[in-house]
This record gives sequence, C-alpha cells and structure tokens, in this order.
Amino acid sequence: MKQLLQNLKNGETTIVSAPTPKAGHGQLLVSTTCSLISAGTERMLVDFGKASYLAKARQQPEKVKQVLDKIKTNGLASTMESVLSKLSQPMPLGYCNVGIVSAIGAGVEHFHVGDRVVSNGPHADVICVGKQLCTRIPSEVDDDSAAFAIVASIGLQGVRLINPTLGERVVVMGVGLIGLLTVQLLRAQGCHVLAIDFDSQKLELARAFGASICNLGLTQDPITTGLDFSRGHGVDAVIITASTASNDPIMQAARMSRKRGRIVLVGVVGLALNRADFYEKELTFQVSCSYGPGRYDPHYEQQGLDYPIGFVRWTEQRNIEACLELMVSGQLNVAPLISHRYLFEHASTAYHVLLNDKSALGIVLQYTSDRAERHHDTVILREIGNVDPTKPVIGFIGAGNYASRVLLPAFKHAGASLKAIATASGINAVIHGDRAGFSLASTDTSALIADSTINTIVIATRHDSHASFVIDAMAAGKHVFVEKPLALTLEQLAQVEAAYHTTNMMGKAVHLMVGFNRRFAPHVCKMQALLRAVDEPKSFIMTINAGQIPADHWTQDRLIGGGRIIGEACHFIDLMRYLADSCITSLNVQHLNGRAMCDDNAMIMLGFADGSVGSIHYLANGASSFPKERIEVFTAGRILQLDNFRQLSGFGWPKFKKMSTWRQNKGQHDCVAQFLLAIEQGLTSPIPASELFEVTRVSIQAAELIRQQSTC
Repeated sequence: MKQLLQNLKNGETTIVSAPTPKAGHGQLLVSTTCSLISAGTERMLVDFGKASYLAKARQQPEKVKQVLDKIKTNGLASTMESVLSKLSQPMPLGYCNVGIVSAIGAGVEHFHVGDRVVSNGPHADVICVGKQLCTRIPSEVDDDSAAFAIVASIGLQGVRLINPTLGERVVVMGVGLIGLLTVQLLRAQGCHVLAIDFDSQKLELARAFGASICNLGLTQDPITTGLDFSRGHGVDAVIITASTASNDPIMQAARMSRKRGRIVLVGVVGLALNRADFYEKELTFQVSCSYGPGRYDPHYEQQGLDYPIGFVRWTEQRNIEACLELMVSGQLNVAPLISHRYLFEHASTAYHVLLNDKSALGIVLQYTSDRAERHHDTVILREIGNVDPTKPVIGFIGAGNYASRVLLPAFKHAGASLKAIATASGINAVIHGDRAGFSLASTDTSALIADSTINTIVIATRHDSHASFVIDAMAAGKHVFVEKPLALTLEQLAQVEAAYHTTNMMGKAVHLMVGFNRRFAPHVCKMQALLRAVDEPKSFIMTINAGQIPADHWTQDRLIGGGRIIGEACHFIDLMRYLADSCITSLNVQHLNGRAMCDDNAMIMLGFADGSVGSIHYLANGASSFPKERIEVFTAGRILQLDNFRQLSGFGWPKFKKMSTWRQNKGQHDCVAQFLLAIEQGLTSPIPASELFEVTRVSIQAAELIRQQSTC
C-alpha cells in the first residue's frame, strides 16, 4: 500500500510504500477510490510542520511548560532527545476516505466485501478502519460527494449542540469548508443564517446556499450586522467554524447574541472570554467534539461497542449517515465545494495549492492504481545481505513510542543484524525499520517468527499479546527479548514457563529476556557492587512519582495493559529483587482508594529470604516537578540514595560519596547489549529465567491484592 505522511519537523509531505495492514477484530480493510483534503485542519498541520522550533513552541505554550518540567527532573539531554524524537515521527494526513471494502475482520456485522464506504481513514490507497467509523454510501451519492460526509458531520455535531428550532436566526462565523456545509445544514433545519467571513468568494457560495452575508474584508461590522439580521433582538445562536488565534470571534458572538443565546465552537479561536458579555445575557458556550458522541472513546472506536440508540440518538457514525442522507435528498450540495482534483501520486502538488491558493476549498485526491497490486505483506527496505547464524539475527515485532525511541536505537547501537520488523499498521514498520536499518518491513508476524534466518525475536507490542508471542517464538526455537511485562495473568505465566522448559529440554537452549533495564543502569551497578560487600539485611525504600494517566488509557485496562502495577511497577519489584540478591518470601500491599478501577496509588511491601525488607511507593497523585524515581537503601549504618538515575549519593560509606551523570541513564542500552552478548558467546542469560518468572508472579499477585482491596 501507499500512504501520505507529513514530517512535523519541516512540514514536507511524502508518499511512503508500506506492507498492507491486516483487518483485526472489529475492523475493515478498504481499498480507497478517493479522499478529501480537509482544507482548514490540514493547512494548519502543514503550516505547523513548516514553522521554526520557536514558532512551534509559541503555538503550544502548554507543551513548552511540560518540556521545562521534564528538563528539571530528567535533564536537558534526555528531554531534548524525547522532544526531537516526537517531532521526527511522520504523521498520517487526512480523515475523509471513500473506498471499497476488501476484507472484514472478526466481529464485524452489517458490512460485506465489495461495499462502498466512507470513513475517517487517512490518505492511503489501502486503509484499516474500525467498524464504528465506517458507513455504507447510498447508491445515489457519488464517491467525490461522499468524501465530504466526514467534514459535514463535524458541522452537524455543532448544529446539534445549538439545538436549533424552525425559524431561528443563526450566525456561522467562518465559511471555510466546514462553515459552508454548516450553512446548508442549518438551512435544512429551517433556520435563517448569517455567514461572516473575510473571503468574498466563499461568502458568495454561502449566499448561493441561502445565507445572508457579512463581509469583514469590506470592513462591515459583524455585531451591527448580526443585530440587524436578528431585527434588533440578538441572534438565537452562533456557530464558530473559524480558525484564528484572535479572541474577536468569541467577543463578537457574545455581543450579537440575544439573552440566553447559545454559542458553539467548532473551529479553533482564542478563548479569552469576557465575563460581563456572558454574565449579563446568561449565554451558554460549548466546544463541539469532532463528529459527535463516540469520538475519542476507545470502547466505541477501537472495541466497536455502540451506544444504544435509545440513549444516544446521534453517535459519530449516525451523524455521518445523516449527512449522506441529506446528500441523497439534495439538501446538502457539495459539488460547488470541489475546487481541485488531483491524482494521489500528485499529492505534493495538491498541498502546494492548499498552502498558496486562497481559492482552494475542497481538494479531492483520486486513486487509480490497480487494487490487487496494493496488497503486499512485506516491503523490502534494503538489500538483504548474508547473515551469520552464530550471531543474533533480529526479528522485531512492534514499533510504538517506547520501541521506536528506545529499544530500536539500542539494538541498532549494539550492532545486531536487523532482518525484519513487523507492525499491525505496516506504516510504522517502514518508518522505524528504515531508520534502524532493517531489511524487511511486514505486517505478517507469523512469517517473521517462522523465518529460518531469524534466530532472535524482540516483542514490543501491547501487553496482552506478550505471552502468546513469547510462546510462539520459543516454540520456533528463537531467543526472545520481550518488553515488560512477561504475562498479565498467572495462567499466562504458567504457559510461558512450560514453553520455556519444554523448548530447553528439547536441546534448543533459548535465551529469554524481559526488559528489566534498571538493574543494568550504571548507578544501580555501583549500588549493587557496594551492597555485595555488606553481609547484613537491607531496608529498601523506592518512591515512584508515576504521574496520572487517564483511567481509560489502554495501560489501565486490565485485559489489554494489565494495569500499572503489572505494566510498570514490575520494574521496581525486579530492581529490589536484584539489589537484595535474595528470593522474595513475602508480599503485602496497601491501596490508596481513589480513582475507581485504577491500581496506580499503592504501597507494595516485600520481604526477602536474607531478612531484607522493602517498600515500593507507586503513586500517581504527586507533583510532576518532583523527581520521578528515588531509590534509598539503609544497611549497616550506611545509606545509598539514587535520584532519578542521575545522581547517586552515599552516606557513611568509607570510599564512596557521590556518582553523577550529566544525563539520565536507566540502563536500556546495556540491557540489550548484554542480552545479545549472551547469545553470541553462549553465556548464561543476563537475568536468570527463574528470576523473571518470580518477579512476574509477584507483580501479578500484587496487582490482584490491590484490586481486591479497591473493590471492598
């Protein structure tokens, strides 16, 4: 397949060839026939990409504050690496896609192969989209028109929020693509409409759709015009579809409104509200969320759980359907909004027009390549050279944020032979695989694991898939590096243990490694060396200022992410196990009851066979300005204190006082390097498998005890 991407560093758009994604549960695979460039949104994104770093910072002051806070705790170098890594991630463009269904995943009803559909898929000749974000197109609506249904649904949601009634007088501020569609939607509701903008050409289109107009470019006063339009009473409602940093649209909307009027923001404008304007008239103000109810809800969009129509009449999918029906009836006419058409291969020209031609409105991209030729499981990134089977030859599964920013560079830096990388979407496999130096990019994980030239599998996918991938890889006789956690349940862990022992009993001697990198950090290595000389029990205090993440984030989902104790606190259970150098013999937990269904405010108390004890304070209710991780060890009249993996201080140690590094180092690169060295030289695994199983078991048990407490 081919997909259009934008570079956030410089704003350049490129078409990238990638392996075709697979239709997962609740998903459809669609071969695109046309897509619509959303003039306002995509112009804003490209402009942002082309802006300087300083201009980018000025546009996102809240992100600048986050960066400054991170510099204070993590240091300048690691923070800048993180920022630059984020900006270097190419971003898919587009969200108005029309095509033919070519494959259907499990759990999809009411769709069939061959259906003509519209969805919020990106500019790509093959897309994979959730069933709730996809709608069949009536036969009366052509493809080019159907592509407007997505942006029309954005306007429709704004209309629904003002709840107009027949005969009301409504203002639309800003008549770009969404504004012009909103004018027609309001007219279909029986409303009188006043369109306000600077652009004479677009205002004439609004007039043709039945609106009165106010031309700001001719210095017409919008407040006076609005009051005249309402016969002196003030307008009933205002929908703001403009895009500007100015606060003027909000001020003008308030001052032209009647008492208890309604204002809805669909676009992006300054939000410095004047209290007096809203207070005296008791105005209501609301921000509209994209296509409507269901947007950004993972249960709706990703898991395919629809809202009952009796309780939520208009979801985002049903809003899209309503727009298509208005096209059938002729009440929504998008033909005059098509200003340009380009072949998908000429998308760069289309974006040049978007940025430089003010008359550009609806730009349609057309896809004419043979649909059968778009589908490929594997793409060759570079020539496949000879591989040495005595050395690690890597097959990498997953390329999310952590994998692309940390793990892939670590394996590349260690000099591993990088053969193939597979991701569900395909596009990430190409982007990150090309940067790291892989030969192949794929969406076929089974073929990657079965590849006889690959002897080492790296698993960096979502947590719920770890155990099954580990089992499959070991069954194929591969060495395995899996990003934590190893498993989410005791049943999964038992299956992994059985697979490990079975494979090794068959003489294949595979290495199993979990990404417990903190025990390889230079500061921790120094701590372990100092503690090894002390033949007394230790007392450990680990304070983890984890910070809040939303309760509906995938890591909090017990079935997908396992929760934060299994998914992240396991790092510190392993670290304490390593520093104690003794088996865990007791486990107690105490949960701070707060956010329902979350386990991210807890204390985990561990006892060890040598008499050592420790507590892990894993907390999400702290301040971001405080260091994220602090490790303290008390023993034999001495103390070690490690702050955020940058400074280690010793108190009472005869020959040690301080160890500082100019940048944070949590041991990721050394963790990978030692794993690869063990494979190449036939050494024992850097972390014994028995410890991996022990730490995973204790992590799962701790999470279960916390859940039991939180449900009491």
